[in-house]
Amino acid sequence: MSKSTIDQIPNEQLHALRFGHDMHFNHYGQKLPFASINAKGLTQQLVSLEGDHAGTPFETIDASGGYGSACLGAGHEVMLEAMQDAYKAGYVTDELGSIERAQLLHELFGSQGLWRDHFPADQYHVSGRNSGSEGMEFALKLALESRFDHRNLKYATGKEKRNIIVAFEGAWHGWTSGLVPLLNRRHYRMGLPTIDVDDSYGVKVEHLPFGDEERIRQYFTEKGEQILAVVIEPIQGDAGIIMPPTSYLRKVSNMCRDNQVLLIADEVLTFAKTGQFFAMTDEQGPIPTDITVIGKSLGMGVISTSMVIARRQLSIRSTGAVATSDLRPITCSIMRKGIRYIVEKNLLEQSLQLGKYLQTLLKEEIIRTLPDIYQEARGCGVMHGVELTEQAASQLMAFRKTIIEHGVYTEFMAGAGRRSNGRRYIFPTMRIAPALIISKPQIEQIIENIQRGSKAFQERYLT
Repeated sequence: MSKSTIDQIPNEQLHALRFGHDMHFNHYGQKLPFASINAKGLTQQLVSLEGDHAGTPFETIDASGGYGSACLGAGHEVMLEAMQDAYKAGYVTDELGSIERAQLLHELFGSQGLWRDHFPADQYHVSGRNSGSEGMEFALKLALESRFDHRNLKYATGKEKRNIIVAFEGAWHGWTSGLVPLLNRRHYRMGLPTIDVDDSYGVKVEHLPFGDEERIRQYFTEKGEQILAVVIEPIQGDAGIIMPPTSYLRKVSNMCRDNQVLLIADEVLTFAKTGQFFAMTDEQGPIPTDITVIGKSLGMGVISTSMVIARRQLSIRSTGAVATSDLRPITCSIMRKGIRYIVEKNLLEQSLQLGKYLQTLLKEEIIRTLPDIYQEARGCGVMHGVELTEQAASQLMAFRKTIIEHGVYTEFMAGAGRRSNGRRYIFPTMRIAPALIISKPQIEQIIENIQRGSKAFQERYLT
């Protein structure tokens, strides 16, 4: 463990941390026996809650970015300034305009706006939600509402057959009841209610292999007139950072356009992670979408939020999607000042170059030297996945604890698992998605600590 400047926390603090650890809902089957007591930038000060070192602080580098959300790290001064400014602006709801909201939307979508090329203001409008899952739920509702005639209370003319939503194997879009059917993994779906296909306004979800152009083109040929929407991650996250083939995303976009199918891009995770704000981009420029949902990094690690950017013709029945925190002043201030800082400091361009360096080190220092533990590294920018071998994956909790004890806080994605069309099984994958402010020495330290932790794990559990 990397030693902290504090030798031991007080017993009463350790007792409180243990109580909180026990009281907090267990989402993972097993809980990590650690707690954070301080953080700044990418450095976290953790304590173990059990064993001989209980209560003794140690330092880790956060390679997970707070589930990929803390793009400016912990305790950034720009975020303090944003919260102070928003505090003075009050708590305006979505019924009223606000200075902070107006400034944010003008800077992003106005005539000189940062994202005007992706989303021209005369073609798109936006809404805010509390989380990525809520944003995706809202996007799904927009798609469903598009086939309904609100005035006459029946299917919109020509939309009577649109009852299929296309999703992809290995996809992850959130936990809500509306989104779980978009996941093709039995673990998350069995025992829960399904969408009623036989209902007069029912839909069914079809899962296709991600990145297989021939398969989706064939499906459009067969069922194009029945497809309502395609829901896609430009890079699959929980599946293990699965990159699509070059030009695949644009071809999917074109198929949707040609068949009057809505394209919903889930950029909750990829936002500001790939060396640019939007992963729905290629050498030709922005890839057209009908609805784009961004989140995680949008809240800069300070708040949980998302933004839904949809074509103006897509709408919701009156009061059908009112949200308590739709672009409140504090949310807008954090977004605006965080995005402005990212641009001023060229953090996206920097992350693209540092990401190439990180990818090289992962392949040369991790994959090549530790083949019993790791089998493949994938990713770009500050969004990378290092897939485990079957043997290492069988000891996942022990492995993660060992890595943390050696100074790297990271998380693991489930992996796509079994896939169709002869594609190989994807095992759990270590996600390395650090903050945009990461430096080259910190990347090198992450690699060194992962090496040490992996070797310790190998000696302890695999020999």
